[in-house]
Amino acid sequence: MTSPRIYHGTGPGPITPDGCAVDYYATLTANGEPERVHAAVPPGASILELGAGTGRVTRPLLELGHEVVAVDESPEMLAHITGAETVCSPIQTLALPRTFDLVLLMSFVVETADDDLRAAFLRTCRRHVVPDGCVILQRKPPEWYDTVQPSEHDAGDGRTVRMTDISRPGPGLLKATMEYVIGERRWTHTFLSRRLDDDRLGRELGRAGLTLSGFLDDDRGWVCAVPR
Repeated sequence: MTSPRIYHGTGPGPITPDGCAVDYYATLTANGEPERVHAAVPPGASILELGAGTGRVTRPLLELGHEVVAVDESPEMLAHITGAETVCSPIQTLALPRTFDLVLLMSFVVETADDDLRAAFLRTCRRHVVPDGCVILQRKPPEWYDTVQPSEHDAGDGRTVRMTDISRPGPGLLKATMEYVIGERRWTHTFLSRRLDDDRLGRELGRAGLTLSGFLDDDRGWVCAVPR
């Protein structure tokens, strides 16, 4: 997606342009996200999933009765997805000849520190949503940027997740490295993200032709927007 200045990854197996480790992502399963999305849209709603990765959320959405088109710029990621139409493309240049009831942009992709890239992501969302549809974005709650500290989590399945090297190189910016360990395998993902509070996100949505319409959770991490 962008230069290694913003995203960088290391470890065994393919690493995507935005630093994600394909082999690690292939081990992940959904953690309530499909049910949250399903509850926010009509039954059978068509879904365009941007940045689908290896299909962690794609598969459960299909099982919940949705038609899903899964988009990712990594062919290695998309190779893990079955049952859904897949499109290999960067999000920012995607131009499909159809629109969808829901456009889904998860995994905090919208928080890239590249402001021009974020604007292009939001234009893609607007371009592909039906007039009475919605766009669902996932962001970190704005206060997370002030409180996050280095951490380690044992997932209980042989997986260890660490956040290290946290710094705040500018107003609203956070740089950190995630470390993922499974047995003898170790991956890292370094990222630079920008805080998107309600006011800033609302302005940026507006410039893309969208309006912030509400939240799917109490901490405002799941954002719903609709076409203007």
